[in-house]
Amino acid sequence: MAANILDTTRNYSLYTIPLAWALAIAPHMYAASLGGSKFDNTAPRTYTSSLKEDQTLDKATKDKIIRAEGAQSNGFENLPLFAAAVVAGNVAKLDNWSLNALSGGYLISRVVYNVLYVNNTTEGTANARSVSYLSGIGILFTLFIKSGNALRNSL
Repeated sequence: MAANILDTTRNYSLYTIPLAWALAIAPHMYAASLGGSKFDNTAPRTYTSSLKEDQTLDKATKDKIIRAEGAQSNGFENLPLFAAAVVAGNVAKLDNWSLNALSGGYLISRVVYNVLYVNNTTEGTANARSVSYLSGIGILFTLFIKSGNALRNSL
């Protein structure tokens, strides 16, 4: 039987940290697959810069690879803040529903963010991506504020 992340009897929040890592690396895996043999695993950080000289990939594919790598960078830049927020919530002994709903909501915001970032070709999609990003950050701040309140009130 599949676990229900909104189950109020169990805390699944710490399990969402490795899932957030997987969501952070997923766009890179996608970018590498788009380039095929163009991706050099011995020098992965040169991938996007090496695309400039490549004449075998069309501009749309190159742009998608660059956006996917950007989504990956953003995911890893935000991962420490997410992990800290989840740990803070657990230290503060927030209720399971809050921990599960907020950490699950963050993961959803990251899925939406990745999809919008990788497929972005319009201003509207870029704006939706920004809303998704800010929603995720709002969730993290909510976890920190709820944790701070719980710890302050426990003294």
